[in-house]
Amino acid sequence: MNKFLDYFDSRHRELILSKSSANDGPVITISRQTGCDARQVAEKVVDLLNRAEGTPKWRWVDKDIIYAIAKELNTDTQRVETFYKGIEFSSMSEMIMAFSGGYISDLKVKKTIKDVVYTMAKEGYIVFVGRGGVSIAQGITDSLHVRLIAPFYWRVSNVMRKKNMDIESAEEYIIETDRRRFNLIAAFLEKKPVNIDYLFDVCINRHSFSIEEISKLLVSLYETKVGKHVAQRR
Repeated sequence: MNKFLDYFDSRHRELILSKSSANDGPVITISRQTGCDARQVAEKVVDLLNRAEGTPKWRWVDKDIIYAIAKELNTDTQRVETFYKGIEFSSMSEMIMAFSGGYISDLKVKKTIKDVVYTMAKEGYIVFVGRGGVSIAQGITDSLHVRLIAPFYWRVSNVMRKKNMDIESAEEYIIETDRRRFNLIAAFLEKKPVNIDYLFDVCINRHSFSIEEISKLLVSLYETKVGKHVAQRR
């Protein structure tokens, strides 16, 4: 946790951002359609990489970023959540926050997220689950960008089981969450894309493989695309 909090120290970020880009990464980003178990995959990938490399360096990040960014901006987590979820404040809410001195613009939230995520990506040995990581880390050479997909009703069944939802609620939840995740990825790109397929090195059908199988596959893909280069520069 102390290492994670270092990224929210401006001096630490400046030090990392000033490093040569030749030493950036390694980083893995996992984007996913809703209901594809990306967190479980990330946790397993990190465990496999640390075991294979004999190091505790690798870690994975998901919602921890929300709480730490809220702390840095001196705002509540809900404000950061609204950016990630694409929820617009009403004019009245913005006025109340402005008068209370607590208003934080979307632009400021976006910049802080980008600065923090990019710093973490540059320093490397990290797996991002969502959080716009695939867009922000596109410039990192030593990177692997993965997307997990699955048939719609396979995902509906998975969400129903995990979140104790009925089928209608699960369908609505998946459609809305997929929309928000697409918009979040697009928000950190210079141009709004028609689709985001080009961002990924590989797309894997969660329905076809278990969490264990996908995790091993991602480690193999990482070693093929990135691992040898990283080992050479050590």
